[in-house]
Amino acid sequence: MNAKSVSIRRARREDVAAIVAMLADDHLGRGRERVEEPLPAAYYEAFARVERDPNLALVVAESEGRVVGCLQLAVLAGISSQGGIRGLLEDVRVAADCRSRGIGEQLVQWAIAEAKARGCNLVELLTHQTRVDAQRFYKRLGFTASHVGMTVRF
Repeated sequence: MNAKSVSIRRARREDVAAIVAMLADDHLGRGRERVEEPLPAAYYEAFARVERDPNLALVVAESEGRVVGCLQLAVLAGISSQGGIRGLLEDVRVAADCRSRGIGEQLVQWAIAEAKARGCNLVELLTHQTRVDAQRFYKRLGFTASHVGMTVRF
C-alpha cells in the first residue's frame, strides 16, 4: 500500500472504533483513550457533534476498505489578523503498520487544500513536545515552530 492507493473521505460512524484505536496507539493516547468492546458511547456522541458542525471536518484515509489514517480540520473565525480565518489541524494519525508511506502527508495536504478552499489564511497545529518524529514530519511539510502551546486540563 502507498499513498496512491489511499482515498480520503469524510469519516462515518462505523469508522469511530478505528479512529479511536489510532488515537490510542502511542504513549500519550494510551493514557487518554479507552479502546474496549463496546466502545464507550462518549465517542459516538462526540462523533455526532463533529458531524453536525459545519466548521469541523473529520476525515479518514482508506485503503482497500480499511481506515489507515485520520485527521480533523477545524475552521476558526476570528478578529485577529484582520478578521482572518484559520484552520486548525487536530488528531492527525496513521495506523502504525502503514506509516512512512506518504499517507500522513496526503492527509495534511488534503487539509491544507480544504482550508484554502474555505478561505483560511493559515493552517496551524499543536503537537506534543515529546512527539519528535511528528515535529520533523510537519517541518518537512512547511510548518514552522512559531508558537508555544499551553494547556489546562479539566
